[in-house]
Formats: sequence, structure tokens, C-alpha cells
Amino acid sequence: MRSVAFSEMWSHKRRLLGSMIAVVLGVAFLSGTLLLGDTLKANFDKLFTTANGSTDVILRGSTQIGSGNNQARSGVDASLATLARQTPGVADAQPYVQGDAQLVGGNGKRVGGSGPPTTAANWVSVPSLNPYRIVDGHAPRADDEVVINRGAAKAGKLHLGDTTTLLTPAPVRVHIVGIATFGTADGLGTGTFTAMTLPAAQRYLTNNPAKVSQILIKTAPGVERGTVIAALQPRLPAGVQAITGQDLANENIDNIDKGFLGFLRNGLTGFAVVALLVAVFSIYNTFSILSAQRTRASALLRALGATRRQVVGVGLAEALAVGVLGAAAGWGAGIGIATGLKGIFHAFGFPLPTGGLEFKLGSGLLAIFAGIAATLAAGVVPAIRSSRVAPVAALRDQAAERRTVSARRGVAGAVLTAGGVAALVVAGLGQGPMAVAGIGALLSLVGMVVLGPVAARPVTSVLGAPIARLRGVTGLLARENSLRNPRRTAATASALLIGVAVVAMFTVVAASLKKSASQGIDRALTADVIVDTPGYGGAVSAQSGKLDPAMQQRLSTVDGVAVATALSGGEALIGGKSHNITAADPSRVGQVIDLGVTSGSIASMTPTSLAVSKDAAKSNHWHVGSTAPITYPDGSTGAVTVAAIYSHPDITGDYVLNLTGWTSHTEQAVISKIMVNLRPGVDVAAAESAIKAAMAQYGQPRVQDKAEYRSSATKGVNTILGLVYVMLALAIIIALMGISNTLSLSIHERTRELGLLRAVGQTRAQTRAMVRWESVLVAVFGTIGGVGIGTLLGWSIVKAASSTTLSAFAAPPLQLVVFVVVGAVAGTLAGIRPARRAARLNVLAAIGTE
Repeated sequence: MRSVAFSEMWSHKRRLLGSMIAVVLGVAFLSGTLLLGDTLKANFDKLFTTANGSTDVILRGSTQIGSGNNQARSGVDASLATLARQTPGVADAQPYVQGDAQLVGGNGKRVGGSGPPTTAANWVSVPSLNPYRIVDGHAPRADDEVVINRGAAKAGKLHLGDTTTLLTPAPVRVHIVGIATFGTADGLGTGTFTAMTLPAAQRYLTNNPAKVSQILIKTAPGVERGTVIAALQPRLPAGVQAITGQDLANENIDNIDKGFLGFLRNGLTGFAVVALLVAVFSIYNTFSILSAQRTRASALLRALGATRRQVVGVGLAEALAVGVLGAAAGWGAGIGIATGLKGIFHAFGFPLPTGGLEFKLGSGLLAIFAGIAATLAAGVVPAIRSSRVAPVAALRDQAAERRTVSARRGVAGAVLTAGGVAALVVAGLGQGPMAVAGIGALLSLVGMVVLGPVAARPVTSVLGAPIARLRGVTGLLARENSLRNPRRTAATASALLIGVAVVAMFTVVAASLKKSASQGIDRALTADVIVDTPGYGGAVSAQSGKLDPAMQQRLSTVDGVAVATALSGGEALIGGKSHNITAADPSRVGQVIDLGVTSGSIASMTPTSLAVSKDAAKSNHWHVGSTAPITYPDGSTGAVTVAAIYSHPDITGDYVLNLTGWTSHTEQAVISKIMVNLRPGVDVAAAESAIKAAMAQYGQPRVQDKAEYRSSATKGVNTILGLVYVMLALAIIIALMGISNTLSLSIHERTRELGLLRAVGQTRAQTRAMVRWESVLVAVFGTIGGVGIGTLLGWSIVKAASSTTLSAFAAPPLQLVVFVVVGAVAGTLAGIRPARRAARLNVLAAIGTE
């Protein structure tokens, strides 16, 4: 039977090529995402190990605010360096002050930001305590001298000997006296680093020069790190802990694995699974058609004594061969996919760490086995079906493929679809958790696939009616061809339906995010001009705080400005939990933001007051006058009293503190945004120009009016949506290839029919048009189903989430219509190859085909 299986595969090698390509693409995407994930993990592991691993012991604050990559810790007393040096087993101890700072490049604009960190710190002269190595120039000796990493120098077009501005965030003129590498790399990923003297760092990077970020300790030769930690710990004051540098590196690695990297790897794997699932549908359809077309061969095998198990074995051997060859080729193609994905992320503004690809045997085997398993799963049902045909009954001239749909399948599909839709509606109406929406999504997709053959005939009949009227006999034949086998039409369209459903769902969620952000800004923002630094979204956060507080006073002197007030932000522990907060001047914030106060008063807030949104007040059972414990970023603790409750948290988030009280407890004085109101009658465009001129010395921060700010607040959504489209493009391509492959197999099956049509006068152009229109009908059928179910999924997710960032539902009709049009165009493209093949058939040879 092995020779029979090989003979069957060889005789149908061209027909199996389409399935193999689907396997190659699906496995390539999965392999590429796994390879990229392994590479990024290895790169981040190397970066963090290089940054901290060589430091023997680190003293740091024990109070942690936030989690993952956004966590912050309070500083420690600088005098602990002396204590550490006096501890047995310590060879040296260096104070380390680190803060946010941005270089101004040769073009007068800020270097970096919008993601990768832009940090500054004092230069540590002990090599084992400093991952940076000077490759040109020397270490800073005066307070106006700095060393910058080579990546920052390249990005900002800065050179050794240049004088530039360092925004700390106050502008400081500095001379570049050294260029450094991070180990052998240009920097810590794509971040920027500026090193200065310790006095300069204490002056510019911290509010409290008596405190430092960390104490870096080098142990004496032969002394274990644990021994030094054991000697230090009893001598340390409360709130300070000692850990090894490797422990800190492992902690950072774990944080990024659970945060950014984990999210990225899971997301990419999810898209790869969608692509592989679509490939399974395409492969299944191909094997089903081939199995039906080989009915006579299977029957002859049975008549000659082959058992059903042996016939099944032939089919599975064919699937196994396709899976093995396709998966192996897909693994190789995954190398190119991984490289391409890094380029795509960089093009969309998400630069990833550089480094060679990291190959792991486990990931490679997982991708290959997944491809083989998917192909076998797709081939097992057609193989079993082919073995069930009776030898005598199967001896016929045409494919014995069942074209009717059983009542049992129709009922099962209807029940699954109804159950899925009901779950989605329940979740959307707020009667169930998000998990209900997930269950509904799964049931709906499975139900649509099962119910597809039932819907195929009436839907394609309606879709094909205009084609039949406009294209005459050619259009009528195309419609009838798509109707003759609803099972095949539905199976072919199902792959496209799944891919389009995911695309439509993301489109609806993205549109809802943008609508929510726009409505929130229109409702809450009353400022005329906003000054900030570029970032994703409009909310205040610690990461976007890069502005000098003195900018507020400078803006107040600009002609036409009536009010200029700053917002700051960060994280604090309130009631024992970490929360993002906004800090504002209570006497002015009401003039630039409408918080929609429902009780209490913002203006009456003191440095120990707190204003909260209605949702936060409800979840914490707070009212005006309630108190809650708070831990600030500098580690100090206290209590805050609720002074106001508001209903418009769109700009500020759920927690607002007094700016004066907040600033006194931060490690570094920074603000996130400056809201400006203009005097009546002042031209906004002219005021923007004046503000930009006044802000030039601060690295040209972004200056926007309300409409521009609204647009920038949704820019991040557009970027991520574009990235999602690119990730899902491969799944759509696989689905379209499935349509093309199905049509090609159908043409082989209908060779005599096509020959007869040509013999009675059908031209080659009409033949091509007939096949192309058939392809369009299948593609549009799948696209419409995908758009419909995807829109419902998006609605359910938006309504179930129901938060400040996702408070409004929007289904963009134009984009959804464009999907259908693009589906029709794609269907036309998918039909080109089979249409050309059909038109080239020799008429006499086709008529004589058995």
C-alpha cells in the first residue's frame, strides 16, 4: 500500500501543491513568531544581564509602587555608601542617581522617547559596576560634561565635542566629552543614556540630593555575594533591601516576560494560530475534493481486497507527506518571517532590540509538529469518508461527493449559532463577564461553519442574481456553479469567513476606542491649546512626564494666554493598591478640564486631598470625607481625604491629587502636560506659533489645539490597527489560495462540461469570466459572513468591557463596506489562475475526458 500511496501522491502532485503551500505559510507564520519571541527573550535577557548581572550587590528601596516594567521604588540615603564600604567583604560601593532626561539633537528636537527609556545617571568609574564602556573621549569631569551612548549620538546626529541641551527636564547646556557603548551594543535597546558627574546628577535628576536611586557594591575577591548581603542586612535601616545584581536582572527579565514581551508573544502566537486554522480549512477542502474525485480508485482498491483501514492509510499517508514537507519548508520560511516581523514593528514605531536570531529546538519542533498535526486533522475525515464507499456503487465516472446537507447538520449549526449569538448578546448587555463573550465568539464561529452549507444556497443565489442579470448566460452559469455544491462552497468560504471575522472584530473595537476617546475629549477638555510630548493616547502617565515645571510660568507670559496650568502623573499606592494618578492645581484645573463634579469641590482640595471618579468611589465605597492610606513614589506614607467625586475621568483618569502635595513626594520634578486657555478673541493658530517659539528652548515639545489633540489621542489606535491588519494579511492570503485551489480542482472535475460549453460556442473570454465570477461569489459569501459575525463580536466585547477607554460603540460602515469590496476584488484575483487554465483546455480532448 505504500507504493499505492506514493503513486497517488505523485499523480496528483500539482493538485496537492496548493495544500502544501497553505501548510508552508501557516507553519512559517507560527515558526516565525516563535523564533521572534525566543530571539526577543534572549536579547532582553542579555540586555538586563549586561546591565545588572556584573554588579555584586545592590541596595535599593523596598517599597514597590506599580508592577512589571512600570514599577517604581523609593530612593535610599546616600550615606549608605559609606556604611557599605565599612562592611566586611565589600571592596567598593558607589552611589547611583538615575532619572529621566532627554538629549536635544542636532535638529533642535528631542532624541528618543515615545516608548524606549530616555535616562540619565552619574558615571560610575568602577567597570564591574557600570555596563557602559567609553569608546571615544573620556568620562565627565565637570558638571557640564556628559557621556552619551553611541545609539543616541547616531539618532540625534551628535558628535564628540558638541554642545547641546539636556532636558532634565529643565534645560541644561552640556558638552559631550565621551561616546559609550552598552557592552558592545550601541545602547540598551533603542533607549538613550546620558552620564554626568555625581554632583550634577544630584542637582538635576532628583528633588532630594541626600538620596540616591541605588548603592552599587563590589565585593572583595573570593567573598560570596550572599555573605555580604547577610552582613549588610542587619545594618540597613527600614525600607532598604540588599539584593544581588543577578537577582535584579532576573527580576527585570521576569517583569518584561509577564508584561510587554509576554503580551507580544501571546498576540503574535494568536495571529499565527488564526493563520494555521485558516490553512486547516483550506487543506480539508482540498483533501475532500481529491477524495471524492478518486472514488473510482478507492473502489478498485476495495474490489482488489484492500481493507477500509488500508484505504484510510493511503489518505493519511498523503496528508502526512504534505504535512511533513510543508511544515519543514514552513520552518525554513519562518526565518524570513521573523526578520520581516522585526522590520514591520520598526516601521510601525515599535522598535525591538537588535541581535541575531535565537534558534531553540523546542520552538522549531512545536511549529513543525503543529503543521503536521493540523494537516493530519484536516485529512482524516476525507480519508475515512473515502473508505466508506461501496466498491460497486463507487464505480462511476464522476466524483461521488455528497452535495445535500443533512437535517442533523442544519439543526446542530442553528443551535450552535443561536447559542453563540445569545451569549454575545448577554455579554453585550452587561449580564455576563467577558468570558461569556469569548464562549459566544467560539460557539458563533463554529456554528457559522457548521451552518454554512445550509446558508450557502440561498445567500449565493441572492448574491449571484445581479451577476446573472448583468452578465447574461456567463453570470447565470457562474451562479449555478456556486449553487451546485453548497457543501463545497461553504467549506471554501469558511476559511475566509474566519479571517475576515477577526479583522472586522478588531476594526470595530478600534473604531469604538477612537470614538470613546473623541467623545471623552470633547466632553472633558475645555483648554484651547495643549503642550505635551508625543506618546500614544491622551491620558496622563508617568511615562509621558518629560516637561519642565518652569514651562508653565513661561507660557503664562506669552501674549494671548489667559491660563496655563500643568498636569503631572505617576503611580501611588492608595488603599494598598497601585493606581495611576493625575496631579493638578485645584485652583486652575477647572478652567481647562470639565471634570463633571457630582459632589464636593475640586477647588477646595488641599495637599492631602484626593478627588476620585464615580466608578472609583463606588468600587472603594468612598464618599466625600472618606480617608484612605497612601504611599507616595518617594516611599513616604500618609492619608488622603476624598474632597470631590467627578463623572468625567477621560483626561485625568480615576484619581486626582493636589499638584503641590504630589510634587513634594516625587523623586524628580516633571510634568506631563500644560493646558492653555486663551483670552477671548485671540487667534488659536497665532497663539500656537507664539507658544512654539516660547517652547523652542525646551526641545520643541508638541503644541496642539483641541482638534489636533483629539487626533493624536487616537493615533496609537490607528497604528496598532494597522499592525493587526498586517498580522492577519497572511491568513486572508491563505484563504484566498484555498478558493483558487478549490476552483482549480473543480475545473479538473468539470473538464468534459467545460469542453462541451466551448463546443456549443462559449468563448475563452466567457469561460474565464464564468470562473472568475464563481470565485467572486464564494469570496463575497465568506466576506459578508465574516463582516457580520466580526461586527457582532466587536459589539459584544465593547459593551462587555464598558470602561472609560471603551465607553462607546462604533461600527464604521465605510470600512466594513470596503472589506466586502476588497473581498470581491480578492476573489477576482484568486480566480485568475483557474480561469486561465479553464480557458486553455483543448476542446476535443476535454469532451473526450472520462
